[in-house]
Parts: sequence; C-alpha cells; structure tokens
Amino acid sequence: MSEYKKKSNFEGAEKDIVFSRDVRAGKRIYYLDVKKNRKEEMYLAITESKKVISGIGTEAQISFEKHKIFLYQEDLDKFQETLQEVINYINKEKLEMEHPEQEKRFLEKTNEDDSTFVTSSKIDIDIDF
Repeated sequence: MSEYKKKSNFEGAEKDIVFSRDVRAGKRIYYLDVKKNRKEEMYLAITESKKVISGIGTEAQISFEKHKIFLYQEDLDKFQETLQEVINYINKEKLEMEHPEQEKRFLEKTNEDDSTFVTSSKIDIDIDF
C-alpha cells in the first residue's frame, strides 16, 4: 500500500479527496479514497482500475477499465461486518482445502470450547469519521 496522498486536479481527479490509499495487485490497482460531499460529510470511494491491452505489437493500445463503489458513513459498519464474515469464510475454506485433517481437528476443538471460528489471518477494518 502506498502512503497517504492528496490527489491533485490532474486528469479530473476530484478536490474532495481528504485521504487515500492504494493497493497494487498485478494488473489491478484498488484506490480507497475518503471524500467529502458538499455537506462536508465523509464517505469511502473504492475504485478498481484494471490495465487492458488491446491489439498486438506496434498496434497495441493500453487503456484502463474503472469501476467504482461508494460507501456512505451510515453503511460502513454493516459493510465492515459483512466483509469480515466473507473473509473469514474464504480463509476457512482455503484452510479446509489445504489441510483437511488439521481443519477438522481445529473445528472439533473450537466446538468443544463453544467458540466461533475465527482465522488467525483476521483483517480488522477500523474507519472512524
């Protein structure tokens, strides 16, 4: 992830970005921008930018596909809880596929302790406005 940056007005970048992070993942870059609306209320804008190459050789053209999601303050807690639930599910399924016997023993022990399943790679998202 890159450090904090405030975007300039270059190529239509909006002036209302107050905090930004990006995640580079192969041909994709995910931008997480905290923005303010006209009422000075903050919200999260998530942008996926994917590099697309069409054509071959000297005819190749590079463009970027962009998709945006806007999350408003009143929805952040619900989104965070659901995202964490989905991440836990993916991690649990991955562990079962990679180590089925180890996962079975872990779940049996967890059930004995009357606890819920939580992976060791839990991701906490804490966004305060």
